[in-house]
Amino acid sequence: MRKKVLTVAELTSKAGKVGGKARAAKLSAEERQNIARQGGKVGGRARAEKLSSKRRSEIARKAAAARWAKAKQN
Repeated sequence: MRKKVLTVAELTSKAGKVGGKARAAKLSAEERQNIARQGGKVGGRARAEKLSSKRRSEIARKAAAARWAKAKQN
């Protein structure tokens, strides 16, 4: 059976309005991971929308070169 994934709002209300380490101490590791995962999904999409097609191409070219360089070392 799958566990219910809580939203950031639900997790925030569970931890209270305290920030930083005090808030994190009240959350389980799984709950902290859910918050980070949701933030990552939003941030990645926003970053992709802001990048021009030329810049995305440059990033992809650099990543491919790094993968090929790593393959040649092995």
